[in-house]
Amino acid sequence: MDGAAAFGVADDLCGEVGLPAQVRLQMLGAAFYSGVGRSFMMQQVNDEHGLGKAPPLERLTPQHSSPTFGHLKLYNSGSFFDPRAIPPADYPAIAELARDFERVIVECHPALVGERTLRFRDLLGRPLEVAVGLETVHPEVLAKLNKRMTLDQFRRAAEFLQLHGLALRVFILVKPPFLNEAEALRWAGRSLDFAFDCGATVAVLIPTRLGNGALEALAAQGLFSPPRLRALEDALDYGVALRRGRVFADLWDLEQFSTCPACFAARKARLADINRTQQPGPRVACGRCNGG
Repeated sequence: MDGAAAFGVADDLCGEVGLPAQVRLQMLGAAFYSGVGRSFMMQQVNDEHGLGKAPPLERLTPQHSSPTFGHLKLYNSGSFFDPRAIPPADYPAIAELARDFERVIVECHPALVGERTLRFRDLLGRPLEVAVGLETVHPEVLAKLNKRMTLDQFRRAAEFLQLHGLALRVFILVKPPFLNEAEALRWAGRSLDFAFDCGATVAVLIPTRLGNGALEALAAQGLFSPPRLRALEDALDYGVALRRGRVFADLWDLEQFSTCPACFAARKARLADINRTQQPGPRVACGRCNGG
């Protein structure tokens, strides 16, 4: 086996029902694409799910993968179906690792969704869900994120997944660069609408975080500032109210978006409860910050 893998188990930061297992697959070769959007998204995935060192993939034995886990998330610093990242020759071993799980989730750029996706699905013999970083449907911002993806390309990939009975999970940024707070909420809503129009069954709302260098450079130019906690709350409330699919707020390191220690814990608990139940709840009242 050419690729190495790190295996670990962690609570799902989006609060999905059931216990997930997560495998971080280390990528071989160059990433399919790069830029502000990709470098941010993969920085975030790595930070969220970097689970420490563990046995390489060929040493994993059945006790590593327990049927108590509902789904298995496979992450690599790129696209799963990029053959330079995950060699197709490794698919059988990865499928064997996943044999005790009900569902497998991988991330992929829409340009690489295709025959290799079907081959891996057939090897799995269980539901496969493909996660795609839509980020935003704002056309100018999407272009500036340098994802090398158009909305038409995303739509075609989504149609392919639907045609072959594969589920689509979508990542959406809350307040990406180049948008102010009011624009961010409006475009998060439009991105959710577009994702569900394309057949997504899950949308994950990710507040855009500093930490990869590119965003710090944009912030220094006045082109980016992190969202306020209220923006994530508003976006999640909107998405859940649509009743078109499951919508989750990413809660990793959430405190950085809060300006009020008096209400933060209660507001985070509310978001976690919505993630679990998919039911909206009343906002937390705070006399100090007025929910800002």
